[in-house]
Amino acid sequence: MKRYRDKKIHPITIKELPSDQRPREKLQIQGAQALSDLELLTILIGSGSAKSSALKLASRVLELLDKNHSEENLLITEMRAIEGMGTAKATLISAALELGRRRLPAKRKQIIFPSDVYPLIRHYGNRMQEHFLAISLNGAHEVIAVHVVSIGLVNHTLVHPREVFA
Repeated sequence: MKRYRDKKIHPITIKELPSDQRPREKLQIQGAQALSDLELLTILIGSGSAKSSALKLASRVLELLDKNHSEENLLITEMRAIEGMGTAKATLISAALELGRRRLPAKRKQIIFPSDVYPLIRHYGNRMQEHFLAISLNGAHEVIAVHVVSIGLVNHTLVHPREVFA
């Protein structure tokens, strides 16, 4: 069975997915933790356009988010450049991201053991390409940021030290 998370294989509509695999139904049954980033964005987008399904729009937005833009207005402008993405959907996603940032716990996550990193990066596990991540820590081993340094192919990625230290 082909996975709909693959960027090249998207059903025309969400209605063509089995009912237990549709993002909204999956959220109701299994909870938000069970959904991938693609599925969460698909729920925010709601419906696609005549030329692009909601899943296709969500995968394009996810690519932009993986580039790790820090300026919110730049992200909105780039999202609006995606065919089928209007101002309303772009601002909705931007507002959801900001709300998520504001609602994060005040205490930063401390990394003591390698297993402490997993909850921070588990949502990258269902991506179809390798991602090289850099996790910035302060002197108390608290997470400052998680950055995507490089996105590669299915089973490898090339990384230059300059990109890591930048």
